[in-house]
Amino acid sequence: MRIINGGDQLKPSKNPWDWLGEGVYFWEHNPEKSLEYSIKCALNKQKFAGEINTPFVIGAIIELGNCLNLVEPQSLKIVKAAYNELKVTTEKAGKNMPVNNGSNRRLDCAVIQSIHESNRRELENSGNGFMYDTVRSPFHEGLAVYEGSNFTEGLHIEIAVLNTSLIRGYFLPLPIEQYNPYLNKDFDKNKAKKEYSHFL
Repeated sequence: MRIINGGDQLKPSKNPWDWLGEGVYFWEHNPEKSLEYSIKCALNKQKFAGEINTPFVIGAIIELGNCLNLVEPQSLKIVKAAYNELKVTTEKAGKNMPVNNGSNRRLDCAVIQSIHESNRRELENSGNGFMYDTVRSPFHEGLAVYEGSNFTEGLHIEIAVLNTSLIRGYFLPLPIEQYNPYLNKDFDKNKAKKEYSHFL
């Protein structure tokens, strides 16, 4: 509620396994996924650095600005080139490339971060170039919806916001009873474990 009222700010995630690199992470048009994630964190069923006492969902109005949008062919070319460059420099340094391992996506994070670092160097050295404000990508998660399907049960789109000034506002998603069932209520962990056993 402090964030919605302007009394606090969301903090960027800076884990080496964050697949879209550093940033404030959002699920696009997906308050249900946000509630599920916060419940898993509150019940210690999801890797999470902090502690959630009451699962809570907020919506945000985000201007994408200069977006590394990974549904666009040009953005994918940039990512591929960054991977190749990272591989060459890593091998020259006699080091091993980061590796993705399940939900630990160190390779993806390193590739995206290398793009940001390359852009930053270009700006510092020549004054030309730009920085990305956001990174946006679809994410396959969970089992196939049906046999042979490319659709997965947890398919969603994530946005990592680097330039937080482009978060234009926050709100409570409607209907509140659906997306914030614990607003002004106690969160009973034992009851929640039974109620949400289908996704824990």
